[in-house]
Amino acid sequence: MRLLADISSIDRQQWSSLVARSPVASIFQTPEMSDFFAETGLFETVVLGVEENGLLMGVVVALILGEGKGLKKRLSSRAIINGGPLLDEGTSNEALAMLLKATIRELKRRCVYIESRNFNDYSSWKAVFETCGFSYLPHYNFHIDTTSRELMENNMGKSCKRNVKNSLREGAEATESSSPEEMKAFYGMLANLYKEKVKRPLFPESFFQQLLEMPFAHLVVVKCQGEMAGGTLCLELKGRVVYEWFVCGRDKEWRNVHPSELATYSAMCLAVEHGCCRYDMMGAGEPGKSYGVRDHKAHFGGTLVEHGRFLHRCKPLVYWAGKMVIKIISR
Repeated sequence: MRLLADISSIDRQQWSSLVARSPVASIFQTPEMSDFFAETGLFETVVLGVEENGLLMGVVVALILGEGKGLKKRLSSRAIINGGPLLDEGTSNEALAMLLKATIRELKRRCVYIESRNFNDYSSWKAVFETCGFSYLPHYNFHIDTTSRELMENNMGKSCKRNVKNSLREGAEATESSSPEEMKAFYGMLANLYKEKVKRPLFPESFFQQLLEMPFAHLVVVKCQGEMAGGTLCLELKGRVVYEWFVCGRDKEWRNVHPSELATYSAMCLAVEHGCCRYDMMGAGEPGKSYGVRDHKAHFGGTLVEHGRFLHRCKPLVYWAGKMVIKIISR
C-alpha cells in the first residue's frame, strides 16, 4: 500500500481506469475536471491517491475555497471534495484511512474544515470516515432515471409535464449552445439569481466561458421570441451521469413559458440521448428543514436519496465562530 502525495505521482491511465470501474465515480473526481480547476487559476487544488498492490484504488480531488477578503476569507476557508473520493469497489479500509488521513494532514493548516459532498452511496465506508475524524451530515439529493425518455417522462409530475407542454406551445425552444455570447447572457441571469435569492458568491464569468470549452460541459439555453429566457449548465460523466450544476430562468417575465423547467427537462432529454442512465440534481437540502428548491426538484420525478456529507473540522473553534460571523457579515 502506497500513498501518492501529489498529482504528478498519479498515473493518468490508471486514474481514468479507476473512474471507469468505480461505483462512486463522479465528473468532479476525474483527471479532466482536475485539470480544468487547476487551469482556471481560481482555485488551489489538492490531489492525492493511494495504491494497493501497484493498482490505483483511491483519489481525492479537493478544492480550497474562501469568500471575500481578510477576516471573512480566513473564516470561510474550506476544502470541498465534490462528489466524494473516487474509490474502487475493493478499496480496503486501510487504504481509505491512509488517503483520508493524508488529506487531513495536507489541508488542516490551510482551511477551517474539509467537506466531502457525496453524490453516491458511501455507507459501506462510513465507519472509516468516522474513525478518521469525519462527522456524517444527512443531506438529500434527487436522482432521475434517464434510461429511456418514456420512463423519464412517465415519472415526471403532472404539473411539470403540463408546464413543459405549455412552454413548447408558447413557442419556446431549448437547444444546446457553444456560443460565448449566449453563455454571457446565461451568466447575467445566473448572477442576478445569486444576488437576489441565493445570496452566495458566484464564480466569475471567465470560469463559465472556460468551462464552455470543455467537452464534458453542456449549456442548454431556452429562447422565447428570440430572447434568452433561461438555461442550465450541466456536466457529463460520459455515458453514465449528467449533473445539473447551474440552472436559472426569467420565470416571472415569461409566466406561460416556465423557462427554468423547460431547461431542466431538455437537459434530462440530453442525458437520455447521450446514453446516461441518471440525471443528478446535485442537492436537495437537509432533512427536517423546509426547502422550496427540494419541492421544485421533486416535480421532475426523481428518487429522493440521502447520501449525505462527511465533515472534518480542522479548526473547531474557528469553524463555529466563523459560522456566526459570516452569517452576520452576509446580512
